[in-house]
Amino acid sequence: MTWIKPSFLWMMYRCGWATKDGQETVLAVEITRDGFEWALRNACLSSYVRGVHPDRATWQRQLKHAPTRIQWDPERDLHLQPLPYRSLQFGLSGEAARRYADEWTVAIRDVTPLAHEIHTLVRSGNLDAAARLLPQERPYTAANELLTHLRP
Repeated sequence: MTWIKPSFLWMMYRCGWATKDGQETVLAVEITRDGFEWALRNACLSSYVRGVHPDRATWQRQLKHAPTRIQWDPERDLHLQPLPYRSLQFGLSGEAARRYADEWTVAIRDVTPLAHEIHTLVRSGNLDAAARLLPQERPYTAANELLTHLRP
């Protein structure tokens, strides 16, 4: 399974500012909107949620066949502490992983030096300068039908 984490700070939380063993490189991968929306349409939540799924057995069948898994994880601040809202993470397998690699990817950039620079500023207490360096992230506007089966 390949995971896409659309939030820079959540990724920094996950990889420890690119310092965890095996996670010392952070890549920013740009994908097409069509690909992103295909992943949403073909996704299943990674855990059972009453009210979203009719029952646990139905969810398990959907999960088994879905090429995309979605998790809603707490967004993070510059100190990597959880915020009161969530960002989604994509797990891609099978057809979704193939499309991601072969069709959707538009650009790949190594943002490891940026991660280290921001982390250095955070550690020195210069949060304003660190915040100015963060990649610009905006809420993703998606048609309601793309998300109704993914909202807890």
